[in-house]
Amino acid sequence: MSILRSFEPKRVYHIFNRGVEKRDIFLSDGDRWRFLQGLYLFNNEDASTNLLYRLEQEKGKMHFGILREYMKKARVERMPLVRIMADCLKPNHFHLLIEEIQEGGISRFMQKLGTGYAGYFNRKYERVGSLFQGPFRAVEIKTDDQLRYIITYINVINPGQELEPELKSVAQDPEEILRFIESYPWSTHLEYLGKRNSIIADNGVAGELFATSKKYKAFVTDIIRGKQKFIPQRNSLLE
Repeated sequence: MSILRSFEPKRVYHIFNRGVEKRDIFLSDGDRWRFLQGLYLFNNEDASTNLLYRLEQEKGKMHFGILREYMKKARVERMPLVRIMADCLKPNHFHLLIEEIQEGGISRFMQKLGTGYAGYFNRKYERVGSLFQGPFRAVEIKTDDQLRYIITYINVINPGQELEPELKSVAQDPEEILRFIESYPWSTHLEYLGKRNSIIADNGVAGELFATSKKYKAFVTDIIRGKQKFIPQRNSLLE
């Protein structure tokens, strides 16, 4: 697998990593929320390493409502490093779809995110050593078709594998998969459906491909039902 380490502004990349020895990196919903909060807070020119800890000390248990309110009242100016277009968290890995908007933004963002989350996880579970299986991996998305399909993979197929582990595109029970992914909170599927407003995700150029939530839903539904051919991305984490 080729591992990109050079990124260009205005280019879009599928980024992924998993736990060392394929171990789980999310052991609770609290861990997942902490990772998502990191996606927001570390996506900033200014260092945010201690902000999550300070917020928790001041506000108690964190959630996005509190985070949004805190950032507004504190008048924190944000200078995002990247545009996060999609995400999905699974027990032992994560997927991100990211556009670089500042030169060097992806490398800086992922370094802060990985270091921050690993430090939190190791403190919480009293462990030492690497949490992730080496550096994150990245594949550039070069065409509109690739972009449509990788969004479908991240938002629908990857979480759908919780029900059908061998799911690659066409589901054995399409309606069950479609119901399940609308109840799965750890991907950006609900954002693309227009059923949830995220402070993390920004559709960016994907908004031009899926101009409405109806068009997005029709596309992913056709994939799962086998009415639209799925073009798998090469160099997948799961290969």
